[in-house]
Amino acid sequence: MSELSEIENLISQIATGNQPAFSKLYDRTSAKLYGICLRVLEDEALAQDVLQEAYIKIWHNCGKYEVNGLSPMTWLITIARNSAIDRKRSNASKQAESIDDYDLESNDATPEQCTVDDQTQRHIEECLDTLEPERAEAVKGAYLEGQSYADLANQFAVPLNTMRTWLRRSLTKLKGCMGQ
Repeated sequence: MSELSEIENLISQIATGNQPAFSKLYDRTSAKLYGICLRVLEDEALAQDVLQEAYIKIWHNCGKYEVNGLSPMTWLITIARNSAIDRKRSNASKQAESIDDYDLESNDATPEQCTVDDQTQRHIEECLDTLEPERAEAVKGAYLEGQSYADLANQFAVPLNTMRTWLRRSLTKLKGCMGQ
């Protein structure tokens, strides 16, 4: 019996509720379907979750599968791929930002205020440039991106107390530079 006809046979057995057949189908096809989910999602844990969801769909829809001369793997791959795409879209829509997420400042700033703000921003950037590159990145990470000290310590492969010292000394240097 060829592998494709064996898979078709397993699908027809699963349609009758045969759990051992489902287990065999999983063993024979899960690596391929996982690879497809992983390629779409680019996240191992998410791909594993979606793979399980795909097999649940396969279990529930085996009765709808029709032998039509095409590869049964095409049917299985389509279910896994569509499940992965659906999850990716769902996650993207959850992460989509809305303008309502922001407090928009009033555009009542005068041209003079805009000029002062631009000059201040340039001065801050110039002061950041006086720091060592790693320390400037750590300051930006901590105070502009909201990263924790522990995350920064891991990112720069330094002990936590060293990161605290970097940031404290960098802020002192920035304060002196901004005062000039």
